[in-house]
Amino acid sequence: MLDALVEEFLIHLTHERGLAAHTSRTYQALLRRFVGWAETAGITDWRGVTPETLVRYLEHERGRALEEPKASAGSRLSPSSLYLQIAALRSFFRFAEEEGHVSGNPAENLSLPRRGRRVPKALSEPEVRRLLEPPLEGTPQALCTHAILETAYASGLRLAEIRNLRLEQLHLEAGFLTVIGKGNKERVVPVGAAAVAALQRYLAVRPTLVRPKSPGMVFLTNRGSAFAHVTLWKRMTEAVRRAGVERHVTPHMLRHSFATHLLAHGADLRVIQELLGHSSIATTEIYTHVSPEHLRSVHQRHHPRA
Repeated sequence: MLDALVEEFLIHLTHERGLAAHTSRTYQALLRRFVGWAETAGITDWRGVTPETLVRYLEHERGRALEEPKASAGSRLSPSSLYLQIAALRSFFRFAEEEGHVSGNPAENLSLPRRGRRVPKALSEPEVRRLLEPPLEGTPQALCTHAILETAYASGLRLAEIRNLRLEQLHLEAGFLTVIGKGNKERVVPVGAAAVAALQRYLAVRPTLVRPKSPGMVFLTNRGSAFAHVTLWKRMTEAVRRAGVERHVTPHMLRHSFATHLLAHGADLRVIQELLGHSSIATTEIYTHVSPEHLRSVHQRHHPRA
């Protein structure tokens, strides 16, 4: 069965390479799509997969209409989607070769397409100020939501990092958090006075949310459970609507705002890289495209012939 080796590879990703759960789920979905196609094509053994097989599959993928409900009939996979598919195949067959399941790597010479770099969308500073105004009501739900928003903007955490933040990771007296990010890498992130105050107000009422089986996560739902991804994002989007921010806000927009505003106020890109938990400075460099006015002002201040 082709599926068995895929499962073995996914265990390897999680337990030996320490890849994030989201990345592992993405690879799982992509490889299962390939397995389905291969079995339809009569391939029952991984040794039967050749470079030509992979080229045929990728051609099939390029021509496949997107299967999302909102996709138009003429939609096709984006270069980013093909990039992920090829990356998954290359990583999988490298593992299969190392483990002796195939005699050669048929994906070795697949070239990754160039991915367009999207400039991250950020909220303006006035929009953030409106969003972070303290709630008028002191209910546990309102204080929890406000603390989530303040923490997200103050520290640039990913949505999953906010969901999984545990009480023992808070060091509010010292003004920082310890965060377990992608690949189970730990980093130290400072939080400002406003976020510390919001967290302390919430923590004072958090015991009213706790139930016998509540986990040790900082942020709890009204039922005393940890937030699911969708539930947390719904809570945040409702707050955006109540604040009168009339824009489509994505899950990463507060994180992007955190990085963009730091850069605009003169923070070093290497520091922003550390705070965001990026393994490569190349990932962080995309924020230099967000604020051309800031870059121009820096050039004018520091270049001898500006």
